[in-house]
Amino acid sequence: MATILMAANNVERLEKSEDSASGVSWPAVIAGAFVAASMSLSLLSLGTGLGLSSISPWSNVGASSSAIGGAAIVWLICMQVIASALGGYTAGRLRTKWARIHSDEVHFRDTAHGLLVWAVGVVITAYFLASAATTMVGGGTQLGASAAAQANDGLVGPSAYFVDTLFRSNPPKTDGNDLMTAEAGRLVSYSLTQNELASADKTYLGVLVAARTGLSQADSEKRVNEVIAAARQTADSARKTAAHTLLWIFVALLIGAFSASYAATVGGRQRDHVKTI
Repeated sequence: MATILMAANNVERLEKSEDSASGVSWPAVIAGAFVAASMSLSLLSLGTGLGLSSISPWSNVGASSSAIGGAAIVWLICMQVIASALGGYTAGRLRTKWARIHSDEVHFRDTAHGLLVWAVGVVITAYFLASAATTMVGGGTQLGASAAAQANDGLVGPSAYFVDTLFRSNPPKTDGNDLMTAEAGRLVSYSLTQNELASADKTYLGVLVAARTGLSQADSEKRVNEVIAAARQTADSARKTAAHTLLWIFVALLIGAFSASYAATVGGRQRDHVKTI
């Protein structure tokens, strides 16, 4: 009789302790998040190394940019699946066993643990990547100062190529006016932020090109229109590439969240089936 009462008291204390305890095993979540973050950084380093090894500085040699972009997207998704699943499984195996909780509630908690592992892991990974980027920026301060000094003597930036295209002459002239080039560069950069460059600015830019290259005013304005159109097309292509990249990153992160949640349920089931010796 005393044994039965002791057993009943133990069960009651166990039920009360599980009712008052948190449903989240934070040590397991944090451990799984660090596993996922470290695996993400490792796979990212591996993918970056493989990508750089397939790039050649020579034209028409090595993988094409489209092939590298597609491979990068596939690798990003695989990286999220592997790292998130490993972190979620680790959390599922390490979390506290809920002995008196219904199986449906256990399944929900395991899924939530996997989702928390994914969320914390993404934050940790983003923090480390931001820290690495800050370090690289800090290490390149001297290079930036040197580039700024060079910018005082000439034009640098995304529009520099198109400005050089404006002032090409046949034969090439070596006594170019740097102030004229800088002013044209500002006009080209401004045109990329507007729907249409003002006709007065186009005419003035044509005058600059004619004075520098020896072309007629009509041919100079024609070249201005062609160069600005090419600059706009390049900027639009860069914008579309950035948008597509962000969309694929979003898809990869969603797949990572699902992988972590599912792997946590698998680890949790295996954890509950372990018999205490």
